[in-house]
Amino acid sequence: MFTGIIEETGTVEEIKHGRHSAVLTIKASKVLENTKLGDSIAVNGICLTVTNISKDHFCADVMHETLNRSSLASLARGNIVNLERAMSSDGRFGGHIVSGHVDGTGKIIKVRRDDTAIWYTVQTAPEIMHYIVEKGSVTIDGISLTVARVSQNDFSISAIPHTVSATVLKIRREGDIVNLETDIIGKYVEKFIGSVNNENKISITCDSQDTVHNRITEDFLIKYGF
Repeated sequence: MFTGIIEETGTVEEIKHGRHSAVLTIKASKVLENTKLGDSIAVNGICLTVTNISKDHFCADVMHETLNRSSLASLARGNIVNLERAMSSDGRFGGHIVSGHVDGTGKIIKVRRDDTAIWYTVQTAPEIMHYIVEKGSVTIDGISLTVARVSQNDFSISAIPHTVSATVLKIRREGDIVNLETDIIGKYVEKFIGSVNNENKISITCDSQDTVHNRITEDFLIKYGF
């Protein structure tokens, strides 16, 4: 699990392309501290496993599914990427729950300055927009951000100067493709509600007397302490 708080930016040193996969070599420093083989590092918001490591770089495999769903396929040598290690058990939860499993990509269609803040408007597919809500959380290239505005086909975020300067947002321009991950909590809530309301019977056994079939009522929740 990640938090969307970027620890540093790294540089792509090498990309080895296979038929349906790739191996990335990324130059970094901070994220290598206490990192070992098999650990997870989010690269532009995508959870990758460290397969090789030295004092100033690490390697990670990128599978076919990841290339299809993300912007990693378009990376080139010298590109800057956002980096974050998986959250430690004693770490601060500064952003929101980020899985590192991106939902897809979006395109920046507008960048504008508003006093000290910079607004980025991102257009994306309806299936991703479905989970984006105003004042909710979203990750753009692994950065935990608050959704400021939502329309039918796009959404906007407002980033402070520190966030822009410390991440790849500083090089993002109109037309650029970015990785998007929506808030995972909304997906789970929708899944559970859908399971309760579908045509199949769902039994929830609470004690020897009470079995609920496809029916959770207010009285039921009060009875069991909710």
